[in-house]
Amino acid sequence: MAIKKRKTSKSWVQLLNQNSLKIILGLVATSSFAIAFGQEKIQQFVSLPSSSNSACLDQFYRDIPPYLAKESLNKNTYPLCFNGFNVMYSGVSKTPLWVAEALTPQRLSQKIPREDSFHEETKVRAEHRATLSDYKASGYDRGHMAPNADMPTKAAQSDSFSLANMVPQAPKNNQQVWRELEEATRAVVTKQKQDVYVVTGPVFPFANKKNKIKVIGNNNVFVPTATYKAIYMPKTGVAGVYYADNVLKETSPKIHIISICALEEMAGINIFPQLTEDQKRNTYNLPLKATAVKATQKIAYSHWDAESQCAEDVSSDKLTEVQKNFKSSSVAATSNMTTQTNADQNEAPTVDTNTQDAIVKQLIEALLQYILQLIGNSSSK
Repeated sequence: MAIKKRKTSKSWVQLLNQNSLKIILGLVATSSFAIAFGQEKIQQFVSLPSSSNSACLDQFYRDIPPYLAKESLNKNTYPLCFNGFNVMYSGVSKTPLWVAEALTPQRLSQKIPREDSFHEETKVRAEHRATLSDYKASGYDRGHMAPNADMPTKAAQSDSFSLANMVPQAPKNNQQVWRELEEATRAVVTKQKQDVYVVTGPVFPFANKKNKIKVIGNNNVFVPTATYKAIYMPKTGVAGVYYADNVLKETSPKIHIISICALEEMAGINIFPQLTEDQKRNTYNLPLKATAVKATQKIAYSHWDAESQCAEDVSSDKLTEVQKNFKSSSVAATSNMTTQTNADQNEAPTVDTNTQDAIVKQLIEALLQYILQLIGNSSSK
């Protein structure tokens, strides 16, 4: 009997050890299950923001924005991150100083029917805004810098009609030559299947006295003497600038193709801080119309600009600071445009407290059921 008793005691110890081991292994397995289960459940309710505001910085070549080299341009500026493009807006000129966008074949494959929705920009303080009444009967068009036809979503299209993306543009400039340049730029992307980084904006005469700059409206919106579109194609190294005179009564505005250095000297902006001086001095025969773009024909080299004064190099610390401004701007912009973005991208709502409690409850119940099932199976054996 004593021997039998000892055997029984030993079997219970073995069973207890076996069950403990199984329970421990079960907890480990259940933890993995819970993580997977939790992720699956949370993904049903949560739409996480893009990492590091990459959607905003992606509009810049190598994530680096243009830099305002002329100090006076920095007064009352607003870095604005929109859907599909970014803006450095000036509360002095009541216009953008530059607008940046990254055009890709995939982006331009999305065709959105045009729906005009010109509106004042509420992310800009009232005293720094251009208004719809400023343009009314001024003789100038509300000229898009980032064109509506570049926009891949309805949210981006709506943003493109913000007055923060507009300058007073002579009708012949806006409706004829500028439209053709925009079409030519898109044709390079779609026909030659290459990405094109674009920076567009106005050129104002540098003057100490305000009366040397023409203005429109009660808010004194500056009228540029010219508009520019700087482009860079990483695949081929092609770079250059379309420069269009913005003269109201001119029937056929002149188009000049200049180097990036030449533009930087006139505009006081380091347009592409990532490029070397040699790259900025190279000038190419950019196409003036979409019909001039051929799928298999490279854009020909023109000349090297040895005369223009390129913008000075910018330290990495200063460029990082500008990047941070656009990261902060993108957070605010995302908050202001949640409803429209959700509609376009089918984003799910954020998790509220009740939903969080429900997810936790389901996780706990799943854990308990799994552990009880393991114990029950072990006992039956």
